[in-house]
Amino acid sequence: MIKVEGLYKEFKLSKKQKQESGSNADVAIAVNNVSFECRPGQIFSLLGPNGAGKTTTLRMISTMISPTRGKIEICGLDVTKYPNEARKKIGFLTGSTGLYERLTPDELLKYFADLNDVPKEKFLQRKEHFYSLLNMHDFKSKKIGQLSTGMKQKVSITRTMIHDPEVVVFDEPTSGLDVITAENIITLIRNCKEENKTIIFSSHIMTEVDLLCDDLAIIASGKLVYADSMLNFRNEMKSETLTGEFIRIVNQSQIA
Repeated sequence: MIKVEGLYKEFKLSKKQKQESGSNADVAIAVNNVSFECRPGQIFSLLGPNGAGKTTTLRMISTMISPTRGKIEICGLDVTKYPNEARKKIGFLTGSTGLYERLTPDELLKYFADLNDVPKEKFLQRKEHFYSLLNMHDFKSKKIGQLSTGMKQKVSITRTMIHDPEVVVFDEPTSGLDVITAENIITLIRNCKEENKTIIFSSHIMTEVDLLCDDLAIIASGKLVYADSMLNFRNEMKSETLTGEFIRIVNQSQIA
């Protein structure tokens, strides 16, 4: 379960940043009073145009950065008060996750399993499961720096899931990937739902959102401008396509 209440994040601006933005403000507000809930066994889609505050929100949920104010609970844990405990319950996957290129997949996964106190037997079982699911056996002992983009993303997937997290955050996970690797990620997301995990999925590809999501929220200019079920989104849309409806809602929020 994820609960987000009154989430707010501001960043201090340097003199150079203020000059570039043409603003006299000392801070930039990235997220402004955002609240929502994500339930176990449901896929919640968080959408927003570039610069809307979506990725900042996901990074706060994942404990990568701290909110200026507001509250985030992961499985009942306040992430500000108990970040280490909350982090062990979270898996975070993006399309641009950095990996230690001098390590092999075997070495990297063992490192992250140890960070999360995964018992040896469970680690070996889960590693074998993902190696088989993603066809990773052929490159498990190669340096990550020598792997293709698709192979690296498979390593990222396994790293994200190796500790069997209760909450999984997918931020643009299929961006720039080939069709087969992207489909592997879609399958993984569905498996997470079947395992009753809490899932946040963010994508600019509305067909993926339509395919996977139960609930969705849209952020524009740091504010939550839509939150409802995917079913209601479809039934109430005034545009001919899902992408068109997303654009309409974002543009309407700018007018308001």
